[in-house]
Amino acid sequence: MKTKLFLDKEQFQLTISRLCYQLIENHFPFNNTVFIGLQPRGTLLAERIHKILNKTTGVSELKTGSLDITFFRDDFRRRENIPVASETNIDFIIENKKVVLIDDVLFTGRTIRAGLDAMLSFGRPEKVELMVLIDRRFARHLPIEPDYTGKTIDTRSSDKVKVTWKETDGEDGVWLLTDNDNQPQPVKKK
Repeated sequence: MKTKLFLDKEQFQLTISRLCYQLIENHFPFNNTVFIGLQPRGTLLAERIHKILNKTTGVSELKTGSLDITFFRDDFRRRENIPVASETNIDFIIENKKVVLIDDVLFTGRTIRAGLDAMLSFGRPEKVELMVLIDRRFARHLPIEPDYTGKTIDTRSSDKVKVTWKETDGEDGVWLLTDNDNQPQPVKKK
């Protein structure tokens, strides 16, 4: 695998800040808006968004939760290993609220579909918007598009995108991992 840094820590922070300003523009003063991060990595983005919005706007009552989608995935019965669920923590009502569903990477759309199914167990929102840090737009299996996108990466399905977080991985960054075996080889002249 070949590794390439796509967003360094400064670009990473600027991208999240820009997403926050888009939320302020569309939702301030956040009276009817709640934020739900999808476990495990979407919750890290949701927590970071919460901190920046709180500091920038002074609104202290931002409702932010985390949602586990393990048993809502369409592939959980097909896995060889027993799935381990994460914690769901939604201590607020989503009925008739504007929900911003948050994840780190949008790839096929299946995780978001599972998130929508799991979220509906908590009520019927007025509106749902999707925020992702990275959109891998050429690999959708479902017709799902984000309302808020940090960066878009055009990748092949064999590529991987890895988001690292200061809180869990020691540094902020987005990495593109490509399989060298799938790279086109230069034509040799005879």
